[in-house]
This record gives sequence, C-alpha cells and structure tokens, in this order.
Amino acid sequence: QVQLVESGGGLVQAGGSLRLSCVASGYTFSNYVMGWFRQAPEKEREFVATINWAGNTYYADSVKGRFTISRDNAKNTVYLQMNSLKPEDTAVYYCAAHKFPYGAGYSSASFGSWGQGTQGTVSS
Repeated sequence: QVQLVESGGGLVQAGGSLRLSCVASGYTFSNYVMGWFRQAPEKEREFVATINWAGNTYYADSVKGRFTISRDNAKNTVYLQMNSLKPEDTAVYYCAAHKFPYGAGYSSASFGSWGQGTQGTVSS
C-alpha cells in the first residue's frame, strides 16, 4: 500500500524559507514521477512542481526561480525547498505520486496517491 507522509510546514515571514519533505513507502519510489501541489483556502488545488525518475523538473510559473524540487531515491524522499516566500504561497502542500511508473502528465488527475498535506503559512 502506497503511503506518503509530508513534513516541514510551518509559519514564516514573507521573504523567508521552508523546506518540505515527503517520505514514500509501499512502492518502487525511484520509478515514479513525484509532485507537489497546494491548496489555498477557498481555492482549487494547484500544481506546484514535479520531478521524474531521471531528476528532470517542471514548475508552475508562479514558483519558478523560488522553489526547488529534488529527490533522494535512497531515502524514498522528495523535497520542496521554498525560498523568497510570499503571503500568496500560503496553502496546504500535498505530496503526490504518479499513477504509473515512468508516467507522464502534470495535472492532478495523473497522480494516484496523495499525502495528508502540510500547512505552510507566510505572514506579511
């Protein structure tokens, strides 16, 4: 059974940084695209970043240049380093695993397993 457990959220001032972690278990982590999504209050869940099995990354325009996604296959962990944070980055951040090994697609519908989420709050 796939399990994803996020950690690292918290409260930070604008301009600050947070580093989120997501530990995966129950499947062959290294073969799957991993993604980060977020959902702000009263808004739909939105794509943030993905990283594939080869380490290739893709970002939403709103976070490009500020956020960095990375993975450590030996630790079954994916990270999201968030720098230069803005109040509009406040959201619950979710880790997700793609539905299929070596899969493609960046929409939330392409991801079949989700973590419970971790809150990131940026004060102005």
